[in-house]
Amino acid sequence: MLSIFEKKLKLNSLFNTIKNNVFSFAALIQSVRIEMTGEVVSCSSQNIYPAPQVAWNTDPPSGPETLQNSTIKTPDSKGLYTVESTVRILGNVSDHAYFCSVISADKAQVWTVSLRQQVELIGEAGRELSIPCIAPQNLQNFSLTWTFTRTNDPTVILSYDSRTRRTSNLWEGRAGLEQDQVLMGNGSLLLHNPENQEHSGTYTCTFTGLQSRHMVQTQVNITVTPIGRCTFIKLICIYLHMQVTIAQGYSTLTGASWFSVQPGN
Repeated sequence: MLSIFEKKLKLNSLFNTIKNNVFSFAALIQSVRIEMTGEVVSCSSQNIYPAPQVAWNTDPPSGPETLQNSTIKTPDSKGLYTVESTVRILGNVSDHAYFCSVISADKAQVWTVSLRQQVELIGEAGRELSIPCIAPQNLQNFSLTWTFTRTNDPTVILSYDSRTRRTSNLWEGRAGLEQDQVLMGNGSLLLHNPENQEHSGTYTCTFTGLQSRHMVQTQVNITVTPIGRCTFIKLICIYLHMQVTIAQGYSTLTGASWFSVQPGN
């Protein structure tokens, strides 16, 4: 038979075991999402326990009094937290890159995502164009993905893995990377002979590393130059002139210019 004192010790031990098991439970951070909508950058993560902390930074740096965030932590029926945090865009949308870090309660995990929206790029049809994308410093063992969006759904252009140094290019012959630069974090995309409608849209570069993801978005507009339009019109003139001269029985093309045919000539 256990004495009252021994029973009390056993109950206390059982209670401490249960308490330690409860408080040692943690649902780790699995992913973090970042997006830009209007004048706001938002960052979110789901199914985390205990509730994490959120920190924001920019590149170039901005003061804490300037970059003020609004963060909401909401538990579900199982006690797992969804965290949503927003900051307002500072100045012009292309002035800063925005970094959001979600930090576990014990600080053992830090997930960082970033988003930069660059100024619009204007390119010429038929002329090679480089779309810049530089990885954050000290990013190692990363994968790089380029996507293109013209209407709604993004299309994968290519992907690169720094560990294997292999590239999977779905736009072979139309786009590519500078292979001697990409391993050093320069993931700029080269568009070869772009066409004005087919290649105009939003290009997104994503670097993914250990507990990190960094995105750069660039709106690209491919235009036909006035010289190109003039050349196209001249070709039409030449074609029409040839048709008229043939119809009138001329054997020699005297020139390529706009003209009118007078009745009776």
